[in-house]
Amino acid sequence: MPSPRKAGATAVMPPLPEAFVARMAARLGTEVHALVDALAQPPPTSIRHNPRKPGGPVGEPVPWCASGHHLTQRPRFTLDPLLHAGAYYVQEAGSMLLERALAAAGLIGTDAVALDLCAAPGGKSTHLLSLLGPRSVVLCNEVDARRHTALLENVYKWGAPNACVTRLPAGDFAAVPHFDLVVLDAPCSGEGLMRREPVARTQWSPWLVQRCSTLQAALLEHVWQALRPGGTLVYCTCTWAEEEDEGLLHRFLEGHAATVLPIDPLHPGPVRGAIGITCMPHRCKAEGFFIAALRKPGTAAPWDAGGTIVLEQGRLRPPGWNALPVALRERIDRADGALPVLLDTPGGPAPHPAAAYCREALDLLQAAVPITTVDLDHATALAFLRGEAIAAREARGHALMRFDGLGLGWARGAGNRWNNRHPTPWRIRTRRTDV
Repeated sequence: MPSPRKAGATAVMPPLPEAFVARMAARLGTEVHALVDALAQPPPTSIRHNPRKPGGPVGEPVPWCASGHHLTQRPRFTLDPLLHAGAYYVQEAGSMLLERALAAAGLIGTDAVALDLCAAPGGKSTHLLSLLGPRSVVLCNEVDARRHTALLENVYKWGAPNACVTRLPAGDFAAVPHFDLVVLDAPCSGEGLMRREPVARTQWSPWLVQRCSTLQAALLEHVWQALRPGGTLVYCTCTWAEEEDEGLLHRFLEGHAATVLPIDPLHPGPVRGAIGITCMPHRCKAEGFFIAALRKPGTAAPWDAGGTIVLEQGRLRPPGWNALPVALRERIDRADGALPVLLDTPGGPAPHPAAAYCREALDLLQAAVPITTVDLDHATALAFLRGEAIAAREARGHALMRFDGLGLGWARGAGNRWNNRHPTPWRIRTRRTDV
């Protein structure tokens, strides 16, 4: 899951880099003072609900995201079992503009083959899984091993059966131009994170901006090749550097035929540029963010998402699996990408942790492994999430631990207790006295 800060926690913020302030002053004029003041304020808290699962806090709606909410205060997310069950995702509101980019492309609710290339920790991947049609195939990719681990947890807990989580280099996808949609949330200099991340201030330099721009240009070439004719590229960063945003895309468009799709944020705060739109914290209730959408020329034959969800070799195959090119299916399989359901253990088949969160996986699992359902109250749910055994009578076999009807994870019966099978890295670290 994301790494939410404790309620009331404040980071010690180093000063803003002088060269950064000078750059922004040249761009904004006297308005730079409002930006600097905003960067000295605590960041707002926002969440996005999972339409597949009920529950979670509510607040003021995020104007550009139907499932997004601003919260008036930051709760202790770690102590909410609904967060761990995947009922909602803690996400910066500007990033939710992905919804408006898909609206500009006419893709909301449609079935598509989609790639989120630099997907960790999973905010945009889980959003895509909510926005696209149920027969879509969404590849959530992250090449960095540590970040890939966080992506797996967040996508698994979102519980969508059409997600495939991979760890492949960008060039592998360029060799298979079959995507209707590619989201490139590019590695960037992180200027837009300077209100909440001290490292965003300490690491910033003009050299970093240029280095990121070079990497982004290379990634753009890969993802453009991966698109089908008529496909859409959504490009975004959490920076304001023109070398990484408008300027980079302007140079890209000089060498590539593409149509800029105008994004309507449904709010006057985000600033419209020639190609994309930009969020700044003194103009709207969001952090720094840039997003643009480009359409590739041409028209591809409609994608046939026929078929049904099946269980094959312990993994879910989404409805459109057999319609994917063989080369793409092979790459996904080599990365063990499809959603796992069953584990082979010395004691026989056992549920995979991911299966606890996906109702389609649970339906298929019941035919292979007998399952008991155990509903927990809030205190016992937290004990389970800490990794504790749960007292029981005549506990046998595999049990799905639930809170408010949503799966939290698995346990194995041992007579007078349910032994905890929740993955160690996913367990919360609060002590009983912290609750």
